[in-house]
Amino acid sequence: MVESALQFSHTLLAEVLTDDDHVVDATMGNGNDTVFLANAVQPHGKVYAFDVQDQALDKTKQRLVEQGLVEQTKLILDGHENLKSYLTENEPIKAGIFNLGYLPKSDKNLITMPATTKQALETLLSHLVSKGRVLLVSYYGHTGGKEELNMLNHYCQSLPQEEYNVLKYQFINQKNEPPILFCIEKSNRYVLKLSHNDYFLYS
Repeated sequence: MVESALQFSHTLLAEVLTDDDHVVDATMGNGNDTVFLANAVQPHGKVYAFDVQDQALDKTKQRLVEQGLVEQTKLILDGHENLKSYLTENEPIKAGIFNLGYLPKSDKNLITMPATTKQALETLLSHLVSKGRVLLVSYYGHTGGKEELNMLNHYCQSLPQEEYNVLKYQFINQKNEPPILFCIEKSNRYVLKLSHNDYFLYS
């Protein structure tokens, strides 16, 4: 059966994660992604998980305690746009995930925003290691959601293909605006400019 956007995001993450990676859950929510990441990088890895709502941290912490995954997680009551403040200058990040929209069964007026999502994404990409991946699941059926989706489309399309591989995954015959998944993978190829017209490609 074809996987949903959320299921496929976990499949794409599982392909690259090891037991000592540092990763980011940019939108903690009910803790599903945080728990998944903590399991994937235990026992030596580290998960930075962000949310601006106390109930998200409380719910996530409870789930982590129940599964014995507290040690490798850092729960942060702050917006993901401030990610830079919590990472060391050259800290390598293997993966990150965003679930964009609002926290289910909570205030629907409290949503992720294009500007802060873009700021967090830019910081995350600056720390992303070769072959690392950032997954963004865009829920856009609410007021303000399409603006964020438009930002993602534009931003992802503008990323240079020499540095990133970008995938867009969506269902096109389903009702009620099903979520759209973006996967940004850091290429293991780099382009070195030697002169005005000469380039050297190396791995």
